[in-house]
Amino acid sequence: MKIDIFNHFFPKAYWDKYITGGAAGKDMGKRVQLMPTIADLDARFRVMDEFGAYTQFLTLPAPAIEVLAPPDKSPELAQLANDGLAELCQKYPDRFCGFGASLPMNNPEASVKEIGRAVDQLGARAIQVYTNVGPNALDLPQYSIIFEEAAKRDLTILMHPARGANFPDYLSEEKSQYEIWWTFGWPYETSAAMARMVFSGFFDRWPNLKVVTHHMGGMIPYFEGRVGWGWDALGDRTSDKDYKPILKAMADKGKRPVDFFHNFYADTALFGGQGATECGLKFFGLDKVVFASDVPFEPAPGLYIRETIKVIENLGLTAEQKDIIYRKNAERILGITVK
Repeated sequence: MKIDIFNHFFPKAYWDKYITGGAAGKDMGKRVQLMPTIADLDARFRVMDEFGAYTQFLTLPAPAIEVLAPPDKSPELAQLANDGLAELCQKYPDRFCGFGASLPMNNPEASVKEIGRAVDQLGARAIQVYTNVGPNALDLPQYSIIFEEAAKRDLTILMHPARGANFPDYLSEEKSQYEIWWTFGWPYETSAAMARMVFSGFFDRWPNLKVVTHHMGGMIPYFEGRVGWGWDALGDRTSDKDYKPILKAMADKGKRPVDFFHNFYADTALFGGQGATECGLKFFGLDKVVFASDVPFEPAPGLYIRETIKVIENLGLTAEQKDIIYRKNAERILGITVK
């Protein structure tokens, strides 16, 4: 059995009300309307049928709810999305083994309430957050109640990158060119969010926090040397702020900055990147890597699933080790059992 832990689908009511009318906007809003399996169940099932013992853990596609609505309206969107995902899981349990709840992150208090509703009433076993809340970093104080609630409930956090073309490649420009904002910007967003979590003490406050970083931890595995030896010198490059107390606090626990990055989980949604998958598996370890495809954001239906499976099959792992990535890690961190 293969559990695809990070893929995306729009429930019909949410799709009809907020996406097809153009509310999703440009960039990713344009992209999501071009995917044949993003809201069409029959098309999704035809793709899934190719892979035999295969099930999906659902999340809502981009754009984030806070992009679509202001704080007084976003809770309503989150409820509609989560109701729709829960209904799909209840109606097709063999196809969809669960879902991660979407949150109105621009309204932290409502997000905590929605976590409670989604978990207690709808059966959610994870929450999805993005690497930012619009212009804000996730480690700002107002969002701590969300992570506190997730930790208290032992919920997995699925962290998705977010950046648009309005984030320029150079300060002299107004927007990004050639979709650099996506190709390189999203891995950077993931890495930056991970770093902010590490250095602001997320894993000190919530040592058992489970954060799955989409696309194998962004840049972190490839930049292990910079993350490691480079951040051992944190503060040496900064003249207006003293970062040395952060290093000392880590050292007092017998840790270096890089050690905290190993607390994250990572998924295999690398679009068939063999070397990148090997690099990520080596960095995070077998017990921290989960199978994911990023369906339906692929050039042709089923391509990313096929290519990701091909990569895993070529890693030189035993059948038991592959089962850990395909199924067991997801079952463990989500608290589910899939037959």
